[in-house]
Amino acid sequence: MSRIGNKPIVIPEGVEVKAIGMEILVKGSKGELTTKVVDERIKFEIKSESLVFSRSSDDKEVKSLHGLYRSLVSNNIVGVSEGYKKTLSLVGVGHRVTLKGNDLEILCGFSHPVIYKKVENIKFEVPDQNTIIISGIDKALVGQVAANIRAIKPPEPYKGKGIRYEDEYVRRKAGKAAVATTGA
Repeated sequence: MSRIGNKPIVIPEGVEVKAIGMEILVKGSKGELTTKVVDERIKFEIKSESLVFSRSSDDKEVKSLHGLYRSLVSNNIVGVSEGYKKTLSLVGVGHRVTLKGNDLEILCGFSHPVIYKKVENIKFEVPDQNTIIISGIDKALVGQVAANIRAIKPPEPYKGKGIRYEDEYVRRKAGKAAVATTGA
């Protein structure tokens, strides 16, 4: 039994959900997103204020797709009504970010600044020189852009320098000096 797939999705006010063939179109105040249901074994039904997914068999693959499509459409509904946001922090002396037009210019310890080009449907905000806020309506795209920016200079375990998520905990290591004083 798919617990996620069986839960109905409540459609909030201001969000319009349409079924066009095997595609689910979600329109809201922030934009519109489309999810294509590629497996015919997954059925969906739009009722007055909810969307319900069902499956035709209890095969393992169909069960997993049942929950997957329900989650994708649920994420689209939240995205077009509220949007998604990820915050990155730059930690380290000389690490900073500026907004050059629509692109990000990141100084993070390399001999040159790293330019991160604007991605379509993603908005960058730089409230201060050590913070980047990435926002958009597509949850997967916001997460992927945040991961790509973090991959430019991931946090290192000795001093914690680098680009990290705002709520990320970086486990610190002792280093060579601490090992030498213990007399190993």
